[in-house]
Amino acid sequence: MTVKRIRREGGFTLIELLIAVSILSAGLLALGSMQVSAISGNAYSSNVTEGTTLAADRLEKLLALPYTHADLSSGTHVDPNPPNGRTVRWTIVDNAPLLNTKTVTLTVQWMDHAAQKSVSMQRIIARML
Repeated sequence: MTVKRIRREGGFTLIELLIAVSILSAGLLALGSMQVSAISGNAYSSNVTEGTTLAADRLEKLLALPYTHADLSSGTHVDPNPPNGRTVRWTIVDNAPLLNTKTVTLTVQWMDHAAQKSVSMQRIIARML
């Protein structure tokens, strides 16, 4: 009596392997694209955070000055020693919105991927009588 053996071959066919590799590579490409977007977004957020922190710091220094200080005179002023890549300007408007007040508008500007970005903050200083 002859016993017929059923031959079972284990493993994957070449077509199955090609399909699996194609799906894996598409997923990895999507993951790589997501990483590039995340890194770009983090760099942008870092620049905005640095600009906002710088603006808040400089505005606090201006608010601590006496009401009659030269840096609080009416007009536009430029920080002579800004951090690298940043420009700090502030504009003072006297008697706005009320008498005996000054409106301070401080702007920090920088370049980000050949586009100019900025953060502005505004405060009102009252003369203490």
